[in-house]
Amino acid sequence: MYVRDAKNREEVWLLDHIEAMGLDETSFRSRDYVVAVDEASGEKAGFGRIRVHKPDDSDNVCELTSIGVLENWRGQGVGAHVVERLVEYAGDEGFDTVYALTGEGAYLAQFGFQRVGESDLPAVLQDRLEAKREGSDPDAVPLSIDVDEFRMPERLREAFKHAPDGREDVSNEESPEDFGIDPDSATYKYDTGR
Repeated sequence: MYVRDAKNREEVWLLDHIEAMGLDETSFRSRDYVVAVDEASGEKAGFGRIRVHKPDDSDNVCELTSIGVLENWRGQGVGAHVVERLVEYAGDEGFDTVYALTGEGAYLAQFGFQRVGESDLPAVLQDRLEAKREGSDPDAVPLSIDVDEFRMPERLREAFKHAPDGREDVSNEESPEDFGIDPDSATYKYDTGR
C-alpha cells in the first residue's frame, strides 16, 4: 500500500467517490488530491486533498478536505496515511499550520489536530465553515495542527503496512470508465460496426 499524487485520468473516479460519500467537491481539481493504492492489485483504497485559500487581504491558508476511504479498506490505516501525506505536502509548500473543517474531529484528534475557536479561524475559513455546514457537513467543527506536531499512531502505521495484498475480483486492467468513457454509448472513429 502506498499514497501517491492523483492522476488526471482519475478525475471521474474521484468525483464518483466524492459524490457517493457525500464529501465536499468545491473547487475540485484532481491535481490537489492524493490517492492510496494497493501495490499488489492496483486498487485505489482512499483519497484526500489539500486546498490552498489565497485571500487578497491576508496570508494563504491550507485546509485538508474531501478525505475518504472506500468501505472495504476502512480500519487498515489508509485514511491515516492519506492525512499524513497531505500534512507533509502542506509543510513542503511552506505552511506551518493546517486546518480541517469536519464533523470527524475525533478521528483527526489522534494525529494531534486540536479544536479551534471559530473566531480564531482566518476569515476565509470562517466563511468556508459556514458554507460547509450548510452543504456537505452540517456537523463540521474547525480543527488545526502545526505541521511539526503531526504524529502517526503506531497501530495505524502497522495496519497500513499489513493491509491485505489485494482483493478478490480486482482487475489490473484499465477500463474505459477509468478514462471517463461510457462504453455503451461511445463511438469510435474506426468502428466497423461488427
